[in-house]
Amino acid sequence: MKLLSLLLVPFVLSAASVDGLKIHYTSTGPAAQTVFLIHGYTCDEASWSEQAPIAKQYRVVTIDLPGHGKSDGPKVEQFSMELFARAIEAVRTEIGVNRVVLVGHSMGTPVVLKYAHAYPEHTIALVFVDGLMPASNPSEVSAYQQAQAMGGPNGLKSREAMIGGFFNTASTPAIQAKVKNMMLSASEATAVGAMKASREPAGQTVENPNVPILGVYAGRPVASREAVQSRFPQTEYVQIPGTGHFLMMEEPTKFNQLLLGFLAKQKF
Repeated sequence: MKLLSLLLVPFVLSAASVDGLKIHYTSTGPAAQTVFLIHGYTCDEASWSEQAPIAKQYRVVTIDLPGHGKSDGPKVEQFSMELFARAIEAVRTEIGVNRVVLVGHSMGTPVVLKYAHAYPEHTIALVFVDGLMPASNPSEVSAYQQAQAMGGPNGLKSREAMIGGFFNTASTPAIQAKVKNMMLSASEATAVGAMKASREPAGQTVENPNVPILGVYAGRPVASREAVQSRFPQTEYVQIPGTGHFLMMEEPTKFNQLLLGFLAKQKF
């Protein structure tokens, strides 16, 4: 990973555990101030390969959520936002830091919201990266249908179609290939279970955490300024023009500048 190879700073490759599942994480950077980077649906910590410069000033922890990357996976019916949040907490406890900033891409946004709701004493601030917003009127039926579409005979085709919609003019062929390979490497159980977790009513967290929030969204965002600020009025909403869903890969210099500027204003 570039996050590891570009920096001559201390890093740790290790694993925490939750419900008997090994949770893989990487900790990079010497600073005490800690930032957790949380990937999206069927992704892994490689999503953050372009955020190496952040670790020059902060301790950066990237996590493979349960069922993703190098972490163990639960049974399909055991996937939940609550499990994802507890996996983050297991890592926080293992590395021995008290308060953190959490950055969540796509599905990672409801994950960090769930964490902030469950562990407010450990949450300094949140960053939404083209993040999904909780549904206003979530439907159990539609959640089930969306999840089931990711598995079965047509599951791979459905996943490929979804991935194809993530790209924009800034999505180079190399980025597209990286994202596609990463997302299709996840098992069918993860594709179905994680979709269910992110869409079902029980997975929705609508409470507004009493912390600063930065929203960095794509040129064609998954959630508009109005949609985000109607739920979380304190959000500083910024778009990076021309970018697709993986804007932190596509425009890393702009993204990193925005993130570093936000981090500099937080009280760790």
